[in-house]
Order: sequence, then C-alpha cells, then structure tokens
Amino acid sequence: MYIDRNMALHHTIAPIPFEVERGRLRFFAETIGLTDPIYYDVDAARRRGHRDLLVPPTFLSNALELEVPNPLGWLAELGGDLTKTTHAEQAFTYHAMAYAGDSLVLHRKVVDVYTKKNGALEFVVKHTQVKRDDETLADVRFVIVLRHPEVAA
Repeated sequence: MYIDRNMALHHTIAPIPFEVERGRLRFFAETIGLTDPIYYDVDAARRRGHRDLLVPPTFLSNALELEVPNPLGWLAELGGDLTKTTHAEQAFTYHAMAYAGDSLVLHRKVVDVYTKKNGALEFVVKHTQVKRDDETLADVRFVIVLRHPEVAA
C-alpha cells in the first residue's frame, strides 16, 4: 500500500523537546569515536571558546529522534509498512552550535513522497528543524525507502 502524498504533506508530527545533558554527550562522543576533548571535557571546551560541551553534529538527529519510544511512528501513521523500510539518505545543514544545557525542540514534517523503479520503491522525505528558543540550529533531511516487492521494477 502506498502512502497518500497529500495526506503525508499535511500530516502533523509531534515535536520532540529535549534537554541536552553532559553525560549523554560524553557517551555519544565516546560511542562514535570522537577524541577531541571539546566533546567530553568542559574545561577544554571553554578554553577553546565554547560555553560548555559541544554537541556532536549527528547527535542532533541520530541520538534525539531514534530514542523516542516509537521513532518511526510518524511513518506508520501514514500507512507505511515498517517491515519494509530502508534508511536511504541523511543530510545536515548547520546554522549555529548546540551545547550541553541547551533546551532544544525538533520540529518534524514530511516534505516529499515519490516513487522510483515503477513504484517498487517509495521514498519519504522528512525535514527536521532543530531549534533553541526561536533560533534554528540545524536542518536535517532524512529519507527512508519503503520497498514494494509485489511490484516488478
């Protein structure tokens, strides 16, 4: 079953409020192999001109959106079969730094739905705007593919 593009473009996805904690940043930095002390040592970060630990770039999407109880719930609400999904693409545009102690909100919306391979692949494009108060810190593009094996490519 294909997603109704018009419905998807008008679908409301709940925003995700998030408090950035030092411990979570340190854990994330260690997990992905970051060795620069600005990600885990507050004094080192301050010596380099930052007000606190710096948020690693991919933390803004990977860590935050994938930790909600049902990270692809928005796709299921649109009728997407979660057993037939593949992560296709992700891109970040940064506008300002985020730091430990920040209160962030992720505002998410579907911005496109299209097919390829005669409908065997359906692409859903989600845009996430990461904000601190009224300031946009980053724009994240996330593309997921739904496979339709019943369709001959």
